[in-house]
Order: sequence, then structure tokens, then C-alpha cells
Amino acid sequence: MRIGVIGTGRIGTIHARTLSRHREVGSLILTDADPARAQELAHRLGETAAPGVDEVFRWGVDAVVITAATAAHAELIGRAARSGLPVFCEKPIALDLPGTLQALAEVATAGTVLQMGFQRRFDAGYAGAREAVRAGRLGRLHTVRAMTCDQSPPPAEWLPLSGGLFRDTLIHDFDVLRWVTGREVVDVYATGSDAGPAMFREAGDVGTGAALLTLDDGTLATASATRLNGAGYDVRMELAGERDTVVVGLDDRTPVASTEPTGPPPADKPWPGFLERFGPAYEAELTAFVALVRGERDNPCDGLEALHALRIAEACEISRRERRPVALAEIPDRAQPSYG
Repeated sequence: MRIGVIGTGRIGTIHARTLSRHREVGSLILTDADPARAQELAHRLGETAAPGVDEVFRWGVDAVVITAATAAHAELIGRAARSGLPVFCEKPIALDLPGTLQALAEVATAGTVLQMGFQRRFDAGYAGAREAVRAGRLGRLHTVRAMTCDQSPPPAEWLPLSGGLFRDTLIHDFDVLRWVTGREVVDVYATGSDAGPAMFREAGDVGTGAALLTLDDGTLATASATRLNGAGYDVRMELAGERDTVVVGLDDRTPVASTEPTGPPPADKPWPGFLERFGPAYEAELTAFVALVRGERDNPCDGLEALHALRIAEACEISRRERRPVALAEIPDRAQPSYG
């Protein structure tokens, strides 16, 4: 199997390394907006670098992995679909609903496969929580608390391109909330604070945000995020039911310290970032993609899942901006009924 990897930045490098080691992948063609970066990675991995995207498609590949800049995702998905190629794409499909829906329509028309990169679905902790909920271990679920805390903020110049905290960061929490609980969000109330560094205000974004979400069975969920958590990278989910409570992301590297005299000691080596925290999950999602391309499994996270998560993020952004509750019914959903 020959796979084209479009984008060799931080996550693209991780994915290329994983695929280069996979026993079912014969070779890779790597390309990047910075050709020298793609060439250097190809040299290290013993793979082939292409001068541009055109060559990736012209030279012939069996599938495409898209880790390019967010603004390029939708166009590249469409191009791969028109070429009849299966695609793995990092979230999001696009930063807006029209772009997302257009890309999904192209996949539907072509009848090709699109797997989205929501890696938390492949994390052992989230999978365990999903099993606990589905098996009835917690009883009736009444409360979910989700959080994502980055240790350090991204570069200031990247913020205006990110789509904002709800679309860029909390979209992972929105996706995995649906996946773990099996329920849909019906309305949200969100707020945010730009009281941190000026770069957030200058980008029209917030450095910290929180949302209250009501699920379709009455379960209440909160989702919060910050880009400045000095203690370390902290991603958790607590699920509380009438019988039991479970926590995802609580281990000896969780960057929290107890003030109780008999509480656990602080972590010796807190998680520094998402690549370290979710390393095994990133590998597992690509293993699933290779199996999907080979016809050995169903799609574990198709484009419609990304659309659902984006609609929640859109509702939260409107709520934050307009300071009001927003029903998901207000957010357009014109997805095609069938695609890979």
C-alpha cells in the first residue's frame, strides 16, 4: 500500500513515522508547503518527497493522509474524493459549516471513504468510560464533566487561523462526549474569558472557555478549556451516575496536586502536551485507517461525526458571542445521507 501524506508539520511527522513502520504500508509520498521540510523527513524515514500536492496525486497513491493547514483540508478532501481515494484527515474538515458540508457532499458523490482524526476515540481511558456507560455500570448518567487544558498557548500568529477555542480545542471534548455517552447535545450555554495575554483579545478569541450542555436524555455536561495551564497538559472526563462514577485521564502524570493531608502526591512528570498524552491513540487511529482502506473494518469516525462536533462548537461560539442559550436545532445540518 502506498500512502500520500500531505503536511509534514508536528502531527504530520508523527503520522508519517507511524505509517512508515506499519507492516501493511509499503511506501509513503510526503509533501508540504515547505518542500525542504518534507524532503528532510522523507530522508530520515527512507521515504519519497514530492515537490507539491499535484505530484502526490499524479505519482499514484492508494490513500491520502491530510495533515496540512486547516484552511486546506476541505479542498484536499474534495480532490482526493474526485480521485477515488480514501482519506484520513485531521480535524476539522473546515472551520465553517458551508465548507464542511461541501466537502462531505463531494465524498458522498464520489462514494469514497473519509475517516476523521478524533484520536480520543482510540484512547484506552475514553474507551473504558464508554464501555462502563454502555454496560450500565454507572446506572442512569446524570453529570459529565470534561476538560482540556493546554500547558502553553499556541503562537500568536496561529490564533486567527484556528477557528477559536471552541472549534479548535473543545471540539475534541464535544466529539468524545457524544461517543462515550451515545447521546446528542440539544442545547448549550457558553462563555469565555480573554483576561489572559493580549494576543487572545487581538485574535477575537478567548484563552479560557466553558460550556453547559444538555443531552437529549436530560444528562447535564460541562466542558471547559484553557490555553494556559502552567501545571501541565491536563485532559479529563468525569462521568457520574446513580450507581457509580468513573474518571478518564487520572493517573500518575495528571498535573494536579491535592491539598488534603492524606491526598496523593503531585505528578513527578506531568504530561507536557497532547502528542505525549495521546501517543498510543494516534497510532491506533492510523492502524484503523489502514485496516479501513484494506476493507477489514468499518469506518470508526466518518465525516458526519466531525459535522456533529462542529455544530456543537458553532452553537457554543454563538452562545458566547450573543450571551444566550443556543439550541442545536438553530445550527444548519444539511449533511448528505450516505457517504464513507
